[in-house]
Amino acid sequence: MQIHFIAIGGSAMHNLALALHHKGYIISGSDDVIFEPSKSRLHDKGILPETFGWFPEKIHNDLDAVILGMHAKSDNPELLKAQELGVKIYSYPEFLYEQSKNKTRVVIGGSHGKTTITSMILHVLNYHGRPVDYMVGAQLEGFDRMVHLTEENDFIVLEGDEYLSSPIDRRPKFHLYQPNIALLSGIAWDHINVFPTFENYVEQFRIFVDGIVKGGSITYNAEDEEVKKVVEASENAIRKLPYRTPEYAVEDGQTLLETPEGPMPIEVFGKHNLSNLAGAKWICQNMGVDEDDFYEAITTFTGASKRLEKIAEGKTCVAYKDFAHSPSKVAATTMAVKEQYPDRTLIACLELHTYSSFNPQFLKEYKGALDAADIAVVFYLPESVAIKNLKAVSAEQIKEAFERNDLEIHTNADAFKSYVFSQDFDNSVVLLMSSGNYGGLDLEEVKARIES
Repeated sequence: MQIHFIAIGGSAMHNLALALHHKGYIISGSDDVIFEPSKSRLHDKGILPETFGWFPEKIHNDLDAVILGMHAKSDNPELLKAQELGVKIYSYPEFLYEQSKNKTRVVIGGSHGKTTITSMILHVLNYHGRPVDYMVGAQLEGFDRMVHLTEENDFIVLEGDEYLSSPIDRRPKFHLYQPNIALLSGIAWDHINVFPTFENYVEQFRIFVDGIVKGGSITYNAEDEEVKKVVEASENAIRKLPYRTPEYAVEDGQTLLETPEGPMPIEVFGKHNLSNLAGAKWICQNMGVDEDDFYEAITTFTGASKRLEKIAEGKTCVAYKDFAHSPSKVAATTMAVKEQYPDRTLIACLELHTYSSFNPQFLKEYKGALDAADIAVVFYLPESVAIKNLKAVSAEQIKEAFERNDLEIHTNADAFKSYVFSQDFDNSVVLLMSSGNYGGLDLEEVKARIES
């Protein structure tokens, strides 16, 4: 098959392009800019566009399909040409469904935890040599790509994102997968630019649950009230399988999971990650992995890339970075680190970076999110607010939203860096949370400072 990608450079898009190239498809693509690591990875396989930009002449009737990325706009010249010629156009999730119509589709959904749960499942299956197709939102140790597609594998494991499918398909991605086996980890308002009310956001999860194939199953976090309401109210003819956070203890900085064989040390930590582990266990059991085999494999799981990832450790200080940016993720991550290191000073730094986080109405959702930190810092760039065409956000608004008077707020990258490096790192934990890059903060410099 001959496939052309419009906006091939995105994290998800370039991984799908690599997966199809690996499968033997002929791949072409375009983009106006491509950053690392996408650029090098596409170049290594000979599918990096020779010139950046949009070229309608790349679209022709010999193409079997065009895959349209979210980065493209609805008036993209290549998209218009494809529509004019009648070439089949897929969104990213539409094409994944097309590739998995004859497989058992396992879809992991939720406002938070879905990347980690998907990663745990894939780690366990890989540990036991059970091949599956997959799509996950992070690079995993032991896996070449974030997407893998075959003709022969019976299962496909998909991370189910609730964000929009493409510039011309405004349906959430996870509405398109029609799962046989599904999981729902939590519901906490996000993507306010697309779902302006909490009720509208929750509705997307109702549609997801109602879209599970008849006779299928939903494994759900019974400790999340919104999840519980959505699942238990569904009249879909599916099995409903609740899970809860398992018993665990923290001793001398080591998390011990209670199992039928007694306490078992694991690498991940925090109540939210133990909850994620419980959900992953039930999904693996639904896929034929018994409990003992799950426990054996999960002891070697160190976490998904960028998800509560240890970046440095010195004699008296340790540093983590986390992709957390939404209020529920920030609160869970901060609490997890404090629970793991109760006798250390927790210096928690959050970068506000997303459209939602600059909205005055949504800002209130951050109330108490940094309460577990001993020193709490919020960093944001006013120009990031301006780029999103939003009204300026004041330091006072942020303090009021977090309801923390001692909150340290920085709006200059150099001043933020100086503040972080001025802290006493003796007997401390540094936690960096963002979906951005803290105005260009050099993490290698942070590492050198902590490990010196």
